[in-house]
Amino acid sequence: MLEHRGAKIQMLDLPGIIQGASSGKGLGRRILSVARSADIVLLVLDVFQPYHEDVLIKELNNIGIRLNQKPPNIVIEKSTTGGIAVAQQVKLKKMSEKLLKDILNVYGYTSARVVIREDIDSDQLVDFITGNKTYAKAITLLNKIDLVDEKFLKSVSKKIKTKFIPVSADADINVSKLRDQIYDELKFIRIYLRPKGGETDFKEPLIIRKDNSVLDVCNKLHRKMKKDFRFGHVWGKSVKFGGQRVGLHHILQDEDVLTIIKKK
Repeated sequence: MLEHRGAKIQMLDLPGIIQGASSGKGLGRRILSVARSADIVLLVLDVFQPYHEDVLIKELNNIGIRLNQKPPNIVIEKSTTGGIAVAQQVKLKKMSEKLLKDILNVYGYTSARVVIREDIDSDQLVDFITGNKTYAKAITLLNKIDLVDEKFLKSVSKKIKTKFIPVSADADINVSKLRDQIYDELKFIRIYLRPKGGETDFKEPLIIRKDNSVLDVCNKLHRKMKKDFRFGHVWGKSVKFGGQRVGLHHILQDEDVLTIIKKK
């Protein structure tokens, strides 16, 4: 359990991934499936074997885990007649409209309304249709940098396709930077609670996600809190003045102080 800035983040350390893991080699499918539930995937590379990045990405991709991607922004609604009607809000450059319709036909769509909101390729379309893909943020780490000089590290960095954090677990180099990036990528914010007429608890913040509201805090504290909620008082960046009265749908910001007033 990684404890950082008041948050407790569960870390799952998987066995090393080998080529062919996605097809079941070395219990690979069972191991890789654990990553499906992760918010962030850490790709840990050895400074002497940076080419393993391709193996990790490929094996995760083969099992349906898309790293550093978002689900394609499209809508497909089946209809009974009329064939396939495509409405493009952006022009398709990565594939033709004919190929799009051919792929839909292969997957059983003969009549449908399709709205394209971003330029997608055929792989993204298939991912959307099959609907069994997982999208996760990835952070690449290059470990054991304490064992090489700057010249060697520079040459290795050219072989890695993605942006990475050079670290040394043994020598504690950039580990704090890694903690910060994990926290930031999870989009956590800290909310300090102040009981009515009491002092603010700055020691144990409540951890919620960016763009969460007072309602999200209520649901996190107790399932009946929403029903008993009357109004809230907030001090911090999200309000114009300290102690401002807010409702359930007020969006909170990092290090806001919140007092919840219940119904009598």
